[in-house]
Amino acid sequence: MILTNSHVVHDAHRIEVTIADGHRIPARTIGDDPATDLAVIQIDGASLTAATLGDSQGLRVGQLVIAIGNPYGFQSTVTAGVVSALGRSLRSYSGRLIEDVIQTDASLNPGNSGGPLVASAGRVVGVNTATILPAQGICFAIGINTAKFVASRLLRDGRIRRSYIGVSAQTVPIHRRLVRYYDLPKETGVVVLSTEPDSPAKRAGLREGDVVIALAGQPVAGVDDLHRLLSDVRSSGKTELTVLRGTEKLSLAIVPEEAHDAN
Repeated sequence: MILTNSHVVHDAHRIEVTIADGHRIPARTIGDDPATDLAVIQIDGASLTAATLGDSQGLRVGQLVIAIGNPYGFQSTVTAGVVSALGRSLRSYSGRLIEDVIQTDASLNPGNSGGPLVASAGRVVGVNTATILPAQGICFAIGINTAKFVASRLLRDGRIRRSYIGVSAQTVPIHRRLVRYYDLPKETGVVVLSTEPDSPAKRAGLREGDVVIALAGQPVAGVDDLHRLLSDVRSSGKTELTVLRGTEKLSLAIVPEEAHDAN
């Protein structure tokens, strides 16, 4: 099983994987999710060593990272840099915003797509996905926690079924006094940056600045948790959304809708 970018294999009629010794092996797509720009493909007949996956939630700005890929066809190229920022939003080619993206200055070029972003301990912390041209040193990777969840669903179902509430958001720390006062299980939540017009979030009364801490009774520590829970909740059914508005804890009734790729 091989994790890569959706835009590398999407709508491909034939896929081949070239391994380190130069052999080319036919591959087939197991699942493809343009909304997060991730895909899983499969090959047969090769004894390959699996990379160890890390924890992207443990990353810190300034941490050393290494990108591996084949930029412009130069095989097994390694570039190094640091984590420039966390919690970025990046619009996938399907039009949907990918949240909680890693920004790095490890040099990426065409051919790096789908390759691993690796921490100094050798664990994969991201999937390299995009660069901004002609800027220098502004590159992006999908966090491996997002990738692990998406890959597990692609392996199980072949696609991602997700609900949609219509917010732009990012992970933020919660003040320790509020964590203690409300006895919260997590010290981080998801702050709402904006809500889309006529969206489930707008109709539920969610406001800019609200911090989402739970959905359907399950803690929300970050954007990855929110995505995961929205993939589990039933669309068109009323669901409880718990938020912090200033210092007040509120429960809102929200009705998620089934998302399309463009959302």
